[in-house]
Amino acid sequence: MDFYPVAIEKLIEEFAKLPGIGYKTAQRLTLYVLNLPSDEVEGFANALIEARGTIKYCSICGNFTDTDPCPICSNPNRDKSIICVVEHPKDIRIMEKIREYNGVYHVLHGTISPMAGRGPEDIKLKELVRRINGEVKEVIVATNPNIEGEATAMYISKILKPLGVKVTRIAHGVPVGGDLEYADEVTLSKALEGRTEI
Repeated sequence: MDFYPVAIEKLIEEFAKLPGIGYKTAQRLTLYVLNLPSDEVEGFANALIEARGTIKYCSICGNFTDTDPCPICSNPNRDKSIICVVEHPKDIRIMEKIREYNGVYHVLHGTISPMAGRGPEDIKLKELVRRINGEVKEVIVATNPNIEGEATAMYISKILKPLGVKVTRIAHGVPVGGDLEYADEVTLSKALEGRTEI
């Protein structure tokens, strides 16, 4: 016999499908939503439906947008000669928060991961190659510093260098405020590799 009515169990199952949400968290979210006033639940549901119906991917960079092209790609003040390659649309938001990058982006929507069955054809690499023209001078690869991110970065470098484009990788290493004693060997190795003169 189920502890909750079918409608509640169904809602818990739906919340549990979200990344990083286990059964207990899904249960908490469900019970929280059920205790909200009806107008707030309706607002939440409408926001989901509206976002799903109006948000699409930019036809140029692959970022989330409600206009096409997105505000970054259509901004005449952005430097179109530099493309920063990221794994997911959320990575653009992180890069934009530092306010030091003024180029454009390209979202891969994943990484190369043979273990997960994802090859180069499963991410937006062909679209990146199509964007390389005489105007693009540099491609900055900002994939995560893990095995998949590194493999993807190496593959991008391999396919773009013959096109005469400078391919760079963001530096990785010990974070500001971090202690050396807590850094693993790979992090320290990357920190040494990316060292700069002071």
